[in-house]
Amino acid sequence: MRRIATALCLSLAIAGNAAAADLEFDRGIFQGEFKSLVKEAGSLLSFKKTAPAAPLGLLGFDIAAEMTGMKLDDTPYWKAATADKAPSFLVVPKLRARKGLPFGIDVGLMYAMVPQSNVRLIGFELSEAFLDGGLLLPAIGVRATYTRLMGVEVLDLQTAGLDATISKGFLVFHPYAGAGILWIDGKAKGKIQSDALFLAVNGGPLKEERIWAPRYFAGVKVSPLPLLGITGEVELSEIVTYSLKLSLSF
Repeated sequence: MRRIATALCLSLAIAGNAAAADLEFDRGIFQGEFKSLVKEAGSLLSFKKTAPAAPLGLLGFDIAAEMTGMKLDDTPYWKAATADKAPSFLVVPKLRARKGLPFGIDVGLMYAMVPQSNVRLIGFELSEAFLDGGLLLPAIGVRATYTRLMGVEVLDLQTAGLDATISKGFLVFHPYAGAGILWIDGKAKGKIQSDALFLAVNGGPLKEERIWAPRYFAGVKVSPLPLLGITGEVELSEIVTYSLKLSLSF
């Protein structure tokens, strides 16, 4: 198991390195473009579910390596935000941990660091299962999440979410689906708000963007071996994101 976890961490680092780009504006953008950038970046950096609704249980513990990616369109705001170095597919590798508590409650932490990039991310989740699931009944749960972007001098970005999930296991397969609401808050800072050349292009200081967006997601966890889980997920919010996670559950 240790070899499996190490191999996945290395593969995630390689994937992030291949699609890395600093968020560092080299020119100004209009307010509408900044809003689009905040929407897409917030959707990408929000806390993904990548798990069925069933709780871990009082003694349960889950550690995982995950990567989330999205296709970047050829837009002027991503070009400006990455100094024309935006990859065609942006990947964010992450490490996650989740612990089971009494009464069907789980708590989780997430940290992301894109190699050769200034992008860092922390996140927290709190979930509760109202139905644990069983032979006939599905598992149903709700979850609250929070993430914050770090390391980027020109952008403050944070997200908060509330969603519900339903899942049902069949042998080694555990499909799930859910929906919820995502709050994205983005604020420009640093040179893009103070440099005269940026302000001339922007038409003045950029306003803070606060966005409410629906989110829908579906995925499946496959458990080919005891303790080992492989989860794939697709989420639709302001953009489509794809996540892949390898987890060890105890």
